Amino acid sequence: MEFVTLLGIGLLTGVTTVLFGFGGGFVTVPVVVWADSALGADAIRVATATSALVMVANAAFATVVTPRRVLGVLRGGGPLLLLLGAGASAGALAARHAPAGLIRWAFVAYVVLTVVDLLLRPGFLRPRAQAAAAPGAPRPLPAAVGAPVGAVAAFLGVGGSVMTVPAMRRAGHTMHVATALANPLTLAIALPAAAVFLGGSGGLVGTEADVTLVGLVDPRAAGALLLGALPVIAVLRRRPPSIPDRLHAWTYVGLLAAVALAMVR
Repeated sequence: MEFVTLLGIGLLTGVTTVLFGFGGGFVTVPVVVWADSALGADAIRVATATSALVMVANAAFATVVTPRRVLGVLRGGGPLLLLLGAGASAGALAARHAPAGLIRWAFVAYVVLTVVDLLLRPGFLRPRAQAAAAPGAPRPLPAAVGAPVGAVAAFLGVGGSVMTVPAMRRAGHTMHVATALANPLTLAIALPAAAVFLGGSGGLVGTEADVTLVGLVDPRAAGALLLGALPVIAVLRRRPPSIPDRLHAWTYVGLLAAVALAMVR
């Protein structure tokens, strides 16, 4: 039953990867915490690590099947990608040794603050007039944001979408483009983070539980999630649903709120 549940969540992860740029983090972390609850407080650390591995596969696949004209927006973004990776390595190292409770409540706090910011600050749900008037000339993300975004995303196991999608939206991109570009940016974060998490257990205290780990990663949970997600990504990238931009933005916020509630309960 647990495998079937993980497979079902994997299907949902595939949908969120394509529609919202969530390569797995905000959906994967709560479900792996549930699946590996036998690890006690350490379940959140395993969930963070497993999330990174799932995001590598999901974001890489989603990037490969994204139209080149969309990816062209990132042309010249090498410094940003390098700094995202450097920040992610530091964030993953910190997560390996940080108290489990700190990671869990930092995750919840960050999601809640993000939801409040998206609801109250103009530019996401209510695009600024100048962005709407010049949709063909959006501003690029500055490379300087790469290191902090990568560090926070890897520490919490959330990829980069929850930081980069709002930033790109406020820079003038539509939700369709912003969520598509979140996948290559997430890949730049998840790849070094996953490598760090696979490299050691980080002193888990719940290792006597019946959970087989590779480093801090639960390969059983990751495999089930990917088995559900990858076919969905392939189908939706070929036949993407047409969603009005405003509804797309509101659904993004609603999904974040639901994840925050799931982690608190």
